[in-house]
Parts: sequence; structure tokens; C-alpha cells
Amino acid sequence: MDSSYLSNPALYLIDAVFGLYLIAVMLRFLLQLVRASFHNPICQFLVKITNPPLVPLRRIIPSFKGIDIASLFLLFAIQLAAILLKLLIIGQSFSIVVIIPIAVADLLSLALNVFMVAILIQVVLSWVGQGIHNPIITTIYSLTEPVLRPIRRLIPPIAGMDLSPLVALISIPLIKMLVISPISNLGNFLA
Repeated sequence: MDSSYLSNPALYLIDAVFGLYLIAVMLRFLLQLVRASFHNPICQFLVKITNPPLVPLRRIIPSFKGIDIASLFLLFAIQLAAILLKLLIIGQSFSIVVIIPIAVADLLSLALNVFMVAILIQVVLSWVGQGIHNPIITTIYSLTEPVLRPIRRLIPPIAGMDLSPLVALISIPLIKMLVISPISNLGNFLA
């Protein structure tokens, strides 16, 4: 039997399960960072599914200047575990020095992807959902506003058109290319 017969589904499951939980923890961290209201059902869901590992971690790892270091530690540990499991499944040797920059780059990329998806959802909702009040919309606006506000200061709306989402959607992939790609390549350089 071909070794990829079982390794491909195992890699898929690791990506799916670890990826979904990483998104939940990342959303919780980012929503805390932007000081979003945690009184809506979406945030309450994120709190419920991320509390089991975070509550004990917070007893050991305190916050620093309003930044939840325990969430960052959990994100890093989960990402590191996912990478290590995938490397073990494919039978590739690894060095922790190589994996650390890759894990950091993956987490930074995930954070930027969360902002990008939230901005895209906000744009679509601005076209079709004007005046609708929903916990999802409130959460998305809470998440995207700290990213879009500085852009609006630089480029104010032109004839009533807010171009800040467009600028952000162009800038995020550029940041990924210029900042995150070199961090990820650092792992290959250190190998």
C-alpha cells in the first residue's frame, strides 16, 4: 500500500483540526487586542472553546501591557505542534531552529488572512446589508476598524467612497510578500 494513502488524509486532518482551532484562538486574541465587545454570541463561542487551555495558561503566563501573552503562547504551541506532526507523518527530519521561524511566519500570515477576510466580508456587507444589526457585523467592524482607521486618515473618503478597504486589501498581500516571506525563508536559511 502506498504510504501517501494514509499520510495525505492524516495531513488533511491535521490542517483542518489544528487550523480551525488556530483560527478560533487567533480571533479571540485579535478581538481582545482591538477591545471588541465580548457580549455577543460569536465572542462567547470563542471564549467557550478557547478557555480550556487558556485559563490554566493564564495562571502561569500573565498579560503584558494589555496583550494576552498566554494566547500568543497557545497559538505558537499549536502551530509548532501542527508543523511537527506533519513532518513526522511525512517522515522528514527537522530542527527546531528551522521550525520556529516557519511557525512565526505561519501565525503572522494567519493574522493577516483573518483581517483580509474580515475586510472582504465588511465590504460585501456594506453593499448588501446596510442598516442590518447583527452580532457578526458588529464583531467584524470591531476587528477591522483599527486597521482601516489609520488608512482613512491618510486617504479620506473621495466623493463619499471609502477607499480604505481597497488600500488594506492591496497592502496585506504586499506585507505578506515583503515581511512574512523572508521570515519563513529564514528557517530554510538556518537549515
